[in-house]
Amino acid sequence: MYKRLHFVLLCIFLLFTANSAENPAKSKKTEDETTLLEEETIIILTEELEPKKDEERISGDFLTDEDIDLMEHTGSSPALITQEVEEKDALSDIFVEFMPEKKPPGEINSQAKQLYEDALQVLGRKRWAQVDVADLKNAYKEMEKAADMGHPDAQKILGFSYLFGNHRWSIDEARNIFEKLAKNGSPDAHLGLGFIYSTGLGMDEPDPAKGLLHYTISALGGNPLAQMAVGYRYHAGVNVKADCDVALNWYKRVAQKVADKVKLTGSPSIQRIRIPDEVESTANSGSMVDNNLFLYYTYLAETGDVPATIALATLYLTGGKGVPMDLEEAARHFKVAAQAGNTQAYAYLGRMYLEGTPSTPQSNSTAFDYFKKASDKGNAIAQSGLGLMFLVGYGVDQDSNLAFKLFKMAADQGSSDGQLHLGQMFFYGIGVEKNYKQAIQYFQLAAQSGHILALYNLANIHATGTGVQRSCNLATELMKNVAERGRWAERFVDAFSKFMLGHNEESAIRYLFLAELGYEVAQTNFAFLMDKSEGRQQLFKPDQTYKRAYQYWLRSANQEYAYARVKLGDYLFYGLGTQIDLAAAANQYKAAATSHQNAQALFNLAYMHENGLGVSRDLHLAKRFYDLAAETSTDAIVPVTLALIKLRFMFIADFFTAGFLFDSNGDSVFEKFLGPQWDLYLMTLFFGLAIWLLIVYWHYRRQLDNQSPSDPTPSQQNLRPNNGQGGPNHGQGGLNQGQTGSQNLSTYQAGPSSQSTLSTQKTTTSTSPGPAATSSTAPLNPGATSLDSGASASVNLDQSSNDPNRIQDQPLD
Repeated sequence: MYKRLHFVLLCIFLLFTANSAENPAKSKKTEDETTLLEEETIIILTEELEPKKDEERISGDFLTDEDIDLMEHTGSSPALITQEVEEKDALSDIFVEFMPEKKPPGEINSQAKQLYEDALQVLGRKRWAQVDVADLKNAYKEMEKAADMGHPDAQKILGFSYLFGNHRWSIDEARNIFEKLAKNGSPDAHLGLGFIYSTGLGMDEPDPAKGLLHYTISALGGNPLAQMAVGYRYHAGVNVKADCDVALNWYKRVAQKVADKVKLTGSPSIQRIRIPDEVESTANSGSMVDNNLFLYYTYLAETGDVPATIALATLYLTGGKGVPMDLEEAARHFKVAAQAGNTQAYAYLGRMYLEGTPSTPQSNSTAFDYFKKASDKGNAIAQSGLGLMFLVGYGVDQDSNLAFKLFKMAADQGSSDGQLHLGQMFFYGIGVEKNYKQAIQYFQLAAQSGHILALYNLANIHATGTGVQRSCNLATELMKNVAERGRWAERFVDAFSKFMLGHNEESAIRYLFLAELGYEVAQTNFAFLMDKSEGRQQLFKPDQTYKRAYQYWLRSANQEYAYARVKLGDYLFYGLGTQIDLAAAANQYKAAATSHQNAQALFNLAYMHENGLGVSRDLHLAKRFYDLAAETSTDAIVPVTLALIKLRFMFIADFFTAGFLFDSNGDSVFEKFLGPQWDLYLMTLFFGLAIWLLIVYWHYRRQLDNQSPSDPTPSQQNLRPNNGQGGPNHGQGGLNQGQTGSQNLSTYQAGPSSQSTLSTQKTTTSTSPGPAATSSTAPLNPGATSLDSGASASVNLDQSSNDPNRIQDQPLD
């Protein structure tokens, strides 16, 4: 008991110490803060500051100002983004955020070491290439043997494999392993326990306080994912009081690690795909490459098509859109395109040789040659690469003036690398006069293209208030953006792949893990999967499904995702996972409509004003919101049109009954007799009437069409125009020529008896073709009106099927 109490007090002390040490002063920015910013945060990569060894150095004297001015300034392309290439152990290939465990007392069995290393090689290779299922099963069996022999790293890998179902799914086994490792102070094990307790996996209810404690211990131990989880909680106020400065400090730790890993060739391309957009979109989102299209491009590339070759090489280089990253294939395709004289290929190969990859060993001279060929033709990537070589001195004499000119040309063409380096030169005053305003401008331009270092530099500038007014909130958002671009974001690819294979629960737990770290896309996807499961999931008890979905819709909505805001309103409207609160639902719809101009939110808000649900009943305001919904999205035009027909009926009813249809509380009189779905019943009645009238009309027209044209009926003879023109009346043709007869027949929509009506029509027309005929059609107008009303009923029935109040089969909490 006392040991546990001492442990808890120690954790609280460490948490307090960390927070007090990291909270920046609220006072005016000091000179030391500015110095810290210049020394620590504005990054020209440490690898760049030391010229790389090469067989010879190249002078830049041959590039005169005239040569620079004559270079073309067209044909630019986005800056290269690719995976960093460095020597890593196999453990970091599986869990980049993990650290080796402390070795237990005594020597680890040599057999356990060998089993662990053999299994790790197979599991690490799985990240880069397809691995046979049998090999994977055998690797996990070897890992289990190593874990049984006491290898702590093997135990940790098994724990997370049990947690995510990579080997087999067992939350209880995972928790037991984590608790055993946590006693030895494992930060990674505390991360696993924090995830289990915060989400309530394998438990009756979650324990947020205990989860936060484990997250904090893991974060203090240096685990970047735990640091993100703690930072998100203080940023969003999840189970703790929101504190911007504390959140900023936690996120800055992670962002620093991400920025330190960025190489010259950039960062990996990772798609964070929103499942609702994929499922509910009628068009291809382009998030993943279609396999047939990929094969087609492969065929074109093999036949010598240069654009297809470049496209394939870029996909292999970045590993984007579902194509596995393959640097060897990327280099091969770039070299093929380079042989055809393609400037893009020259530029990309220059970047690869400057950075150095297994397929393109580092060579400053080779990189320079490729950059020079592409730069002479105005390629922005090459201009930025040459500028970097002259700025730092990669195999050439340092020349900041020449570097500035090259960066400027690249930046003018939209190169994010050129913009970043220009910002750094203005910030430090390298080759130019120091100018914070210009530096921030170029950092912002590069950040708009998603450049990680530009985002990180801007975050630190706003955190310290250098050249701008300090903004903790903006700095935290930027730091969070950088932190979320770490290599751990590759888990999104795995989660989406599970979803595409139909393994929704395995996908859901992966998204849940990322959602705990503060990723809005993961929160949305997890909530969506829970919503669609309708209680048929096994992660939580069935009655917990909508509660969990509501929780993460709320977190996603608080990160300003419009779809989540609308779904949150739906849950409040129907009482899914929470109590019914119509006023709160209306507020959510209003927020989505105001901030995001969301058509669905506008439509729902109009419906609530039309029926007085949670807001005052106001038909005029309802029409305004319906109109705005139609203006916002073309997809809303049809449902809005149907809703407006019903709304017009409500206007008419209110006018003739002087408000009799609704009492002082806005409740419909019909609702007292027919229930809350009274409008559905009424519209169904009108719809049935409209169908009956159409059938009668169709039956009458069929009778006319079946009559012989050569032997017209007496009524047709009387309806024929009496204008002296000869020729037989061929049915419809004669009717079109007679003004009076044609008009009366077209207005003939319904009547008690078609035969008696025709007789009346006959007598009137033969007596007086003008006014008398017009007067004879007057009794038919009510029939026409009824048909129009029936159409309105038909329309509103379709609309009511889209009404949010129509969800009846889902359980309410």
